[in-house]
Amino acid sequence: MGDVLLALSIPVLVFGGGIYAACDCWWRRRHPAPPSPYTHRAARLAEQDMLLLAEEIVDDAYAALGPLYDAPAASSAPGPAGPPAALSSRPFRPASTPDRAPSPPAAVQKP
Repeated sequence: MGDVLLALSIPVLVFGGGIYAACDCWWRRRHPAPPSPYTHRAARLAEQDMLLLAEEIVDDAYAALGPLYDAPAASSAPGPAGPPAALSSRPFRPASTPDRAPSPPAAVQKP
């Protein structure tokens, strides 16, 4: 008798599991879960908060260290930085262009 109950309990458990799965599927379709907090909108809000915090950090650092980087009012050397023209064998060339336009090609030097 014990073997018959054991043999019949397996199909009953499988059938019961199928009924449970069907009812669970039906219940989840009728009662969907609330939206997740990890949505695209939540990610955008977190990104905005992070940018505001970064801006605050940069502003604080600039307020504390800004005077160190300000250009002095009176420069000691009126010309461009570098060796004096008398000591340099090369002619003076302007620095790189301040805009995004391509620089003029360099002059060809003969050996």
